[in-house]
Amino acid sequence: MVTIVAAALLLPGLAAASALDEANERARRYVLQTMQDQRIPGLQVAVVRDNQLVLSESYGLANVENKVPVTDTTRFPINSATKSFTGVAMMQLVEAGRVELDAPVSRYLDDLPEAWRPIRVRQLLAHTSGLPDVVGPEGMIDGLPEAEAWNAVKSRPMEAPIGARFSYNQTNYGLLARIVAKQSHLPYERYLAERQFAVAGMPQTTFGDSYDLVANAATMYSYFPRGTIAADDGKRLSHWYYEMPPSLWSGGGIQTTAGELAHWLIALSDGKLIGADSVRRMWTPEKLNDGTDGAWAAGWPVLAPSPHRQLAGIGGARAAFVVYPDDGLAVVVLTNLVGANPERFIPKIAELYQPLRRTRAR
Repeated sequence: MVTIVAAALLLPGLAAASALDEANERARRYVLQTMQDQRIPGLQVAVVRDNQLVLSESYGLANVENKVPVTDTTRFPINSATKSFTGVAMMQLVEAGRVELDAPVSRYLDDLPEAWRPIRVRQLLAHTSGLPDVVGPEGMIDGLPEAEAWNAVKSRPMEAPIGARFSYNQTNYGLLARIVAKQSHLPYERYLAERQFAVAGMPQTTFGDSYDLVANAATMYSYFPRGTIAADDGKRLSHWYYEMPPSLWSGGGIQTTAGELAHWLIALSDGKLIGADSVRRMWTPEKLNDGTDGAWAAGWPVLAPSPHRQLAGIGGARAAFVVYPDDGLAVVVLTNLVGANPERFIPKIAELYQPLRRTRAR
């Protein structure tokens, strides 16, 4: 009888473990099929459920021509998903009493054009500042060197009235990096290394772009046409190069792994980076002047504000993570194919874990 009762008590736990194993196996099959369908050379995936890393795997090739496999230490650039880290950095400074989100940027930065001075810090975070973009189609505006581009953008007119509309640009995050450095008395990259990477356990995470020598970095590829007369132009895999100068690292400079990103998301949920009230504030969509919600919160695209919230980090058309805070779930997918757009297939992975509903909200 004792044996029977003990076994009965274990059944719910065994059933939950079995359901998780099944979700993981279905996720593996789906990821591999997606890689095949989209011809993705290399990929890392991580799934967090109820603050536990339940899946962390690597597939394919980090470098195709040399047949270098993706491992759990392969670094992938997350590009604009870095902005979520900057959002956390600003909330850390808010908690420390060093920054106010409603304060004008001119409180923290000198030498700004007059039209820029009234912009609120929160409007930089949410891309509602109306500022001109320091980045153009081919890199820094007008092909200028980094310092000259920043001087040039200051002479350009505003693109929209402050707070009137969402307009994604990199000027916002270049200014936020300067605020982080000034108010923390640390360079932006060192602040993140000490206050986030070290806290969350992210020894592989660093900064850089295609021109930097980063160990264990995945090679970036695309199938985009190169404009050649080759018969297979647009169908063959080619190298993809991108530039992310240091002044824009706060908007797109991180290179990391899916597993370390998952640990960062766990640390965020556990209150190791910022408090729960700060997380809620950071994930609240920014209001536009007409009272409607903008597309972003403080450093995070808001994919769905309710009833089941979805917050994301999306970068380079090749890396993404989506957090489902009301379901205790987060999914990270990093690839080395520009145009893979994992934010489009992450929801399918998340659906596999949705039946494993958490017992309480965080």
